[in-house]
Amino acid sequence: MKPLFPILVTAGFSAVGVLGDYLLKLASEQDRPLRSGWFYVGFAVYASTAFGWVHVMRHLKLATIGVVYSVSMILLLTAVGALAFREPLKPPEIVGIALAVASLVLLMRFA
Repeated sequence: MKPLFPILVTAGFSAVGVLGDYLLKLASEQDRPLRSGWFYVGFAVYASTAFGWVHVMRHLKLATIGVVYSVSMILLLTAVGALAFREPLKPPEIVGIALAVASLVLLMRFA
């Protein structure tokens, strides 16, 4: 149960990263994306996650962090794309997401 908190922090910082992605997506829709306010705010949000990663890396293996972060990002970015930007999900993508979640379950069970 000890690594539960670092895993939750990893998932939380994935959510912060997704917020950064959302802001960068908004920047990409501007005429001059790299000069928009959305870009600078998104960049700052991404940079803020470095503090959490330093904490998490003291408590978990890099492979575990990578899987938790990746699966969290996949799920959260998919939700943002589908809900905020109305990007449709195709059946193969849904299968891929389910397999990604299954990989996290296996990692946590046997690692």
